[in-house]
Amino acid sequence: MPRWKALPEELDPQVREFATQLRRLVDKSGLSIAAVADRTGYSKTSWERYLNGRLLAPKGAIVALAEVTGTNPLHLTTMWELSERAWSRSEMRHDMTMEAIRISQARDALGDFGGDPVGGPGGAGGSRPGGRTATPPRPGAPLGPPQGFPPSAPPGPPGSSGQGGGRGGRRTAILVTALVGVLLVIAGAVLLTDLGGTDTENEKATQSPSAKPTTSAPELPAGVKCVDDDCTGEDPELMGCGGEFAETVTTATVGTAVVEVRYSETCGVAWARITMAAPGDTVEIAADQGEGKPQTGTVNADKDAYTPMVAVATPAEAEACATLVTGVEGCTAAGS
Repeated sequence: MPRWKALPEELDPQVREFATQLRRLVDKSGLSIAAVADRTGYSKTSWERYLNGRLLAPKGAIVALAEVTGTNPLHLTTMWELSERAWSRSEMRHDMTMEAIRISQARDALGDFGGDPVGGPGGAGGSRPGGRTATPPRPGAPLGPPQGFPPSAPPGPPGSSGQGGGRGGRRTAILVTALVGVLLVIAGAVLLTDLGGTDTENEKATQSPSAKPTTSAPELPAGVKCVDDDCTGEDPELMGCGGEFAETVTTATVGTAVVEVRYSETCGVAWARITMAAPGDTVEIAADQGEGKPQTGTVNADKDAYTPMVAVATPAEAEACATLVTGVEGCTAAGS
C-alpha cells in the first residue's frame, strides 16, 4: 500500500510540485508524520493536510521542516513563495467565479420580479404589451397617447392609484425593491468573504484553541491540555506538550538507534523517543522518583516511536531505555 495519497487533480501545477518536494524530504529523512509533527511543532493533522495538497503549509512550518531534514531553507522558502502566489491566484479565481454566480442569480431574481432589461421588451425602442410597437410622434403632430391607447386619466389627489400613474409607479417600486435586493446579496457576499479568513488563518486558529482558565490551577498555554500527574500515560502530541513546549535533555546511542529523553517543563512531564530503529524495537521511559509504572513504545515501519508521558519534577528524574530486536539493550544516563 503506497504511503501517500494521490494529490487532488485540480491542484495548481506549482503547488503540486511543492507538495511532491515536501513528500520527498519526509521520505528521505525516514521520519513518520508524527515524528515530523513532534519536531516541528505543527500538529500531525496539519502535516497530513500540507503533504496531501489540501492546505498550503505556512512559512514557519517550511523553515522548521528544513531544519529537521537538514535541507537548505533558502531553496525551500523560494519554492514556497512561488506556491503561495499560485495558491492565492487559485483562491482569487474561485472567489470571482462565486461572485459571478451570485450576480447571475441576482439578475434572474430581477426577471422574477417583472423587471425588463434596458433595451429589452418594453424598454426604449421595444414593443408595448400586447405586441404593439411604440412609434415616435410625427413632427408637428399634437402630443397625446399613441394610436390605439386610451387617453390617460388626469392625475388624482396625492395617495390615489389612478390609471394615469398607477402602473408606472408600481413597476418603479418593484424595480427599486429588486435592485435593493441585489445590493444586499452582493454586500452580504463581500462581508462573508471578509469574515471567513483564509484557509491558512483558519488552520492556525484550529491549531491554537484558547485554553479555558480554571480556578484550581494556573492557566495553561494555548493547546496544552494537561499538567503533571494528569499527563501520565497520555500521548504528548495529543495533549499539546510536544513541539515548542519540549526539548531533548538526554541522548544515548543503542546499537544503530538513537534514544532520547524528551522533557516539557510546561507540562511537568518526560517521555522517550527512539529513531533510526528497526520494526519491533522497543523504548521505555521511567521516573526514578515516581510511583507510576514505566511507559513503553514499539517501533513500526516508520523506524521511530515514542512513549506516553510520565510526570517528573525535574528532567534528571527520567531515564529512557531501548531494547532492540537484535538483543542489544541500552539506557540514557539517569540524573544527567
